[in-house]
Amino acid sequence: MPIAITPQDVLIVVDMQYDFLPGGNLAVTGGDEIVPLINTLARKFTNVVLTQDWHPANHISFASNHPGKAPFETIELPYGTQVLWPDHCVWMSHGAQISADLDIPQAQLIIRKGYNPRIDSYSGFQEADRETLTGLAGYLNERDVDRLYMVGLATDFCVGWTAIDGAAAGYDVTIIEDATRAIDNAGSLERAWADMAEAGVERVLSKDILG
Repeated sequence: MPIAITPQDVLIVVDMQYDFLPGGNLAVTGGDEIVPLINTLARKFTNVVLTQDWHPANHISFASNHPGKAPFETIELPYGTQVLWPDHCVWMSHGAQISADLDIPQAQLIIRKGYNPRIDSYSGFQEADRETLTGLAGYLNERDVDRLYMVGLATDFCVGWTAIDGAAAGYDVTIIEDATRAIDNAGSLERAWADMAEAGVERVLSKDILG
């Protein structure tokens, strides 16, 4: 039997933005392939939240802001090791826009993250300093929801961190695996799945929900 989705369940759609889709500045391979599946899954949910990467041009995570550094190199910041990325999801740019092919009119909230120029933010719950909260947990607590299901981009970064933080906040969290795609840089996907499993995050396939 398919998993029964209730009005107390929430679908969190992570960073389905043009810069993460084919042709974007930080394209995730196959990112466009999951859009129709996400649309189909979303029809099962009363509650849907979107997250959106939202960076100023001078963001500390951009390799272009560190002379001599290249994308995917790392630097050390006060909050830990930071991967340097190509410029992406810059305020008001086309690349920052959520894909127009997403058909989720019932989505009720967009959480923007990474807007502080000095702190990166993969998670929809808190920024990389592990102190600055986005407000998502407060919203979910007020809505009195039970379970969180997550889809989107990228499995090994923003989806994974959001899932782990959701579990730490006390929610039952499940990744719909075939409705995500990964960057998988230097073993990052394997590490992300291990970290999610340790945090108690579950994995299912879309067929487990859709039947």
